[in-house]
Amino acid sequence: MIHALLVGGAAFLLSLLLGRPTVAWLRAKKVGKSISEDAPSTHSVKAGTPTMGGMFIWATVALVTLLTNLLVFRDGVPRLEHESMLLPLAVVIVTALIGLWDDFGTLVGGHRSGLTWRLKFALIAVLGCVVAGTMYWVLDAQSVNIPWAGQFKLGPVYLLIAFAIVFSTTSAVSITDGLDGLLGGTAAFAFGAYAVIAFLQGQAFLAAFSFTVTGALLGFLWYNAHPAAVFMGDTGALPLGAALATVALMTGHWLLLPVIGVVFVAEALSDVIQIAYFKTTGGRRLFRKTPLHHHLELLGWSEPQVVMRLYLFGMAGAMVGIALALSV
Repeated sequence: MIHALLVGGAAFLLSLLLGRPTVAWLRAKKVGKSISEDAPSTHSVKAGTPTMGGMFIWATVALVTLLTNLLVFRDGVPRLEHESMLLPLAVVIVTALIGLWDDFGTLVGGHRSGLTWRLKFALIAVLGCVVAGTMYWVLDAQSVNIPWAGQFKLGPVYLLIAFAIVFSTTSAVSITDGLDGLLGGTAAFAFGAYAVIAFLQGQAFLAAFSFTVTGALLGFLWYNAHPAAVFMGDTGALPLGAALATVALMTGHWLLLPVIGVVFVAEALSDVIQIAYFKTTGGRRLFRKTPLHHHLELLGWSEPQVVMRLYLFGMAGAMVGIALALSV
């Protein structure tokens, strides 16, 4: 645990150092985000804020993981160890590229929109298939841990479950990105919880990876705290969801995702419920705006209040999730 925590601390410092020049470069290149018409009117002042800040989150994760979790120097010769860490790292890289592609279409003055939702969902679905297949055939992960019941093998049905987890988690986490500091903080709690769970299982390398992401997110929050100097964009949000799903699958405690990621579930459900209610009632709305964080803003809560109160649910979910993992 000492190594994993120190790695997380190093990731925080590196992210903090990379953040300032990255934000300055994005601002100089006028990589400013346009604000969706669906967002509350108070968000109009954020137009032009640099986006794609996820670049320095994942640059930090890639570098720290490579140097502390994948490469081991013996007699001055680098050797590859903990090859299973190549999976979450590859997931991060692929989804960061997808997010970068999408972010280029949401810039102020851009001549095109981002990826269509059909194409984005298709790419995430392909990724889900690859992750599920890798977990099943390469890492031989076919089980689920159930609190107070133990571990159970699932066989081929695991492939469908793993696909659904990657797809749904990636989508839900992405939806949560919308307020200064909201996704960065809640994701840090979730990865921190899975880091503890992985360590308790004896997967120190997975704990180190999870704390690396946590540390990188803490460094990002330095610049994303209200009022944000930079947004993570889909460059940051898509990899967060995909990596969280992958880590959960590698621990076998994917049943705890709705608990540990309770905020992500609430955000995604608010969208689903709103759409279903709108269609079945002929145009009526249950929430003032979705996702949930916009509804709370329109109830009169300030942005920092919404973020802090959702943080509290995120922290509580993380604690309960760890407790349930201990009961297996």
